[in-house]
Amino acid sequence: MNTPTPIDRVAIVVPVLNEERYIEACLHALLQQAAGIDADVLVFDGGSTDATRQIVARLQASHPRLALHDNPGRLQSAAVNLAARIASPDVTVLVRADAHAGYPPDFVATCVTALRQHDATAVVVPMRTVGVGGMQRAIAAVQNSRLGNGGAAHRVGGKSGFVDHGHHAAFDRAFFQRIGGYDETFSHNEDAEHDERARRAGGRIWMCAEATIDYFPRTRLWPLARQYFKHGSGRAGTMLKHRMRPRPRQMAAPVILIGCIGGLLLEPLQPWLAAGPAGYLLGCLTWGSLAAARARDPWLLAIAPAAMTVHFSWGAGFLSTILAKVRARSGAYASDPARAS
Repeated sequence: MNTPTPIDRVAIVVPVLNEERYIEACLHALLQQAAGIDADVLVFDGGSTDATRQIVARLQASHPRLALHDNPGRLQSAAVNLAARIASPDVTVLVRADAHAGYPPDFVATCVTALRQHDATAVVVPMRTVGVGGMQRAIAAVQNSRLGNGGAAHRVGGKSGFVDHGHHAAFDRAFFQRIGGYDETFSHNEDAEHDERARRAGGRIWMCAEATIDYFPRTRLWPLARQYFKHGSGRAGTMLKHRMRPRPRQMAAPVILIGCIGGLLLEPLQPWLAAGPAGYLLGCLTWGSLAAARARDPWLLAIAPAAMTVHFSWGAGFLSTILAKVRARSGAYASDPARAS
């Protein structure tokens, strides 16, 4: 197993909010790794109303490395920022471990070793989405495919190497703090926003394919829709903040949403415009049918509604944030004649 360089002391940060379904297995995996490298495991709870805190408290009784803290900011970004401030002064590396994920046995050591070996300021890892049953299998299949992820490197088994962005796993604590940590105004996409600032500040982000994690997605369509609406809104916020140009895959969902709505609304005037929404629906249904036939899993027929939920929700979140910014600017110009002239 890889072992971090002796100069590094590690804190494993686990942000949680109502994670009773996954937290125990997550902590068992991380605590076993922490014991091998003398690391602390810091759980930051954002106000769970389920049994998450009780499970962590029970595990604390037999694991002195485990500590439970309140996270008044509730968000993952706030949890990691708080950890960066209050972790032991000799901690030099922060490892971010989300609760609804499964980790390989040497995840922590591999990430920390990669951070130092490649003189990086952060390490990111690929995600393999895993569905355990029912609708979750269809959602996982969408998120693992280009239909749902658009070819994002950390979603398609990316190769090791320097990248612009990925799923966050480890940070050099000093650099993370120097650039201000996460922007806590972002409830989602805080990772991409951080990576943009890191890149502009001279940071180097290493994709460590040897530390691929399993991610457990939402199990129902409505929570999936809420999640992806926030993802789309967060991505738009990052682009607006840093004046970034969107990549083609990032514009796919807004274009699909506008095309489908426009085609349906204008169909009474120009019937041929319904071909766009019909073709999109047929494409999603065909993708799901072929996947279900190959895997002999009838639940994969639900790939179509899952994919449409992802596309429409992400697109709606993205466009709503862009439109809100446009309205805000229009209001500012209308109320200030000097700016309008």
